[in-house]
Amino acid sequence: MPQYRIIVDLSDRMLYLLDGNIVVRGFPVGIGKMVTQTPRGEFTIINKEPNPGGPFGAMWMGLSKPHYGIHGTNDPSSIGRIVSHGCIRMYNEDVLELSKLVPIGTRVTIRQ
Repeated sequence: MPQYRIIVDLSDRMLYLLDGNIVVRGFPVGIGKMVTQTPRGEFTIINKEPNPGGPFGAMWMGLSKPHYGIHGTNDPSSIGRIVSHGCIRMYNEDVLELSKLVPIGTRVTIRQ
């Protein structure tokens, strides 16, 4: 049984899926702007909402910090850029793949 966890590296704008200490996938992400920075620290995924609508793309995975999450986007050109209100944006196909792999309760580390 895989022991998945997620590390979001803000400096290289990548989300890494780890099984134990082994990186199994890396995904490019969009992160928060200077005035609405992505929070750093240790969080967990507390819920999943497919097709939340609006700018959240195909999937919303809420973090244990209220109002923050990992989600898809209706603006794929924003991936890899510093553009969000603090959330972690992914390509829709990537967030759908990730959401199938990680259960609610998965640990998410966000670091500089």
